[in-house]
Amino acid sequence: MSAQFDLSKLSVGQFAERFRGEMIPLSNTFSYFCASVPLSDEDIKEYLQEPIAALPPNVASRMPKISIILAPYLERANGREKAPARNGDLISIEKPPDSRLSWNTQLRIGAEEVLAFALKDQEVAEYHYRFYRVLASLMADRCTEDEAAGYASLLREELAADVHGEVDEDSWQLKQPVTRRKQAAKSNSKPFRDYSRQAFIDTLTLYLHGICCDIDVETGPRQLPSRYLRRRLQALNRMFPPPEGYVVFPEDLKK
Repeated sequence: MSAQFDLSKLSVGQFAERFRGEMIPLSNTFSYFCASVPLSDEDIKEYLQEPIAALPPNVASRMPKISIILAPYLERANGREKAPARNGDLISIEKPPDSRLSWNTQLRIGAEEVLAFALKDQEVAEYHYRFYRVLASLMADRCTEDEAAGYASLLREELAADVHGEVDEDSWQLKQPVTRRKQAAKSNSKPFRDYSRQAFIDTLTLYLHGICCDIDVETGPRQLPSRYLRRRLQALNRMFPPPEGYVVFPEDLKK
């Protein structure tokens, strides 16, 4: 079912509260609602069922209750004076000005995470990337001490070997102060902890996206060398094995 009235003044939080009882369950964890975006069965499969089915069991089992709102557009909350930021961006039927355009927003209501995504003018691959990035961020707060320590150890080995590059822009920026101060990694300083968390999120996003879809890693001067990227993905593969019937590495197809 789609909302058929004027949503232009509703924030994501207000929308989630109003339609809480109409969320359509996908599993014990995930549910969704479409805000004036007619979706076919194929759309629901591509946007929701397939990316959720590809989640490693060890990731899916740690997720909180998640409600997904699919909207035509999202407008940044700070684009309107009366829109409280704590309620997230605004649901928008018409395309906002580029300066106010938002692709996704996330907020917590009680113990529930509400994720909203704009679908208009966005490729499915871009939506998948943003979807998995939010889940990777949630997972970063739910890792065990051993998992976090194991991943941090990989990063320290890379830093000791002066490995250049990162998986994504956010981790690249946080890596710079750590590379300038070698003691930052050894002392488990806040700059290193911030970098380690973001590098985990960026790499896990790539890993989850790679389980669901065939993707190519873009090469560039800031890209982590392939041998080190593979080491990270192998580590995540051991921590969070894909669900049955899914593989990450080509050689696993033979198994």
